[in-house]
Amino acid sequence: MLHMNLSITNIFRGLKSTKCVLQKKAHVLLFRDVNKQVRYKSTMTRPKAIETNKYRRSEESIGLYGYSLLSVPIAAFALGTWQIKRWQWKLNLIEKLKQRTSTEPINLPSDLDELKNKEYYPVKVKGKFLYEKEFLIGPRSLILNGEAVSERGGGVFSSKSNTGYYVITPFEIENRGLTIMVNRGWIPKNDRSTFKMDNKITDSIEIVGIVRTAEKRPPFIPDNAPAKGVWYYRDLDAMAKMAATEPVYIELLFGYGTSHGPIGGQTKVTLRNEHLSYIITWYTLSAITSYMWLRQFVQKLPLL
Repeated sequence: MLHMNLSITNIFRGLKSTKCVLQKKAHVLLFRDVNKQVRYKSTMTRPKAIETNKYRRSEESIGLYGYSLLSVPIAAFALGTWQIKRWQWKLNLIEKLKQRTSTEPINLPSDLDELKNKEYYPVKVKGKFLYEKEFLIGPRSLILNGEAVSERGGGVFSSKSNTGYYVITPFEIENRGLTIMVNRGWIPKNDRSTFKMDNKITDSIEIVGIVRTAEKRPPFIPDNAPAKGVWYYRDLDAMAKMAATEPVYIELLFGYGTSHGPIGGQTKVTLRNEHLSYIITWYTLSAITSYMWLRQFVQKLPLL
């Protein structure tokens, strides 16, 4: 009987010890999972903090110097956008000039002040040329079909042969009692001393010319010297005073001059339009400098 009691006691002790071991294992397993969760959460939140700090360090490292350089691509982009507007304006201006010069000729108005709003419009007048007081303006480039020959390419040396002068001749209008100035056309530079020997029209004739107004003195061009008969640009009031005419100036259309005289049609309607190349240049510069700025200050990569 005693032996049986001892066996039962040992069994209970073994069960108790097993229970303790199981409780310890459960405790270890439980808290080990909790620790894993804590460590997992810490590893999930730590990169965000690191990324935030990295962004702050990147932003702070740009500094005044970096933001100053950022103005380069911004300015280039703004200039490219401005050139688009200039390009559209130039296209509209060229189209307007072509439309005006191709309209039907009108009679010279009785009120000459109306001509201030009629530039590039063709007018027709009838009368006689007064060759005694004609003079030259220049040097000027030859214009063919509304475009300066010197702007068509060919280099600097080829353009020298296309440099000459405009022959300005007073024209007395029939039955009006007034005289205007007519640009009869272009002559080569070498013919300026013999231009008065060309075939002249002495009879009354009807001509058609393009109305032009006065022009400002171009940059780097000397002032006119009326006393010496030297004219570099159109100063209608001074020219009219010297030639005893009204301050009205027209450019004779091609075909209304003499066969061996000055070349008519010296109205420039095709303007230089290089704004498209400027647009490409500025936008390309903006793209390149933007890329360089991002690599240097944001991605922190060495420039190639």
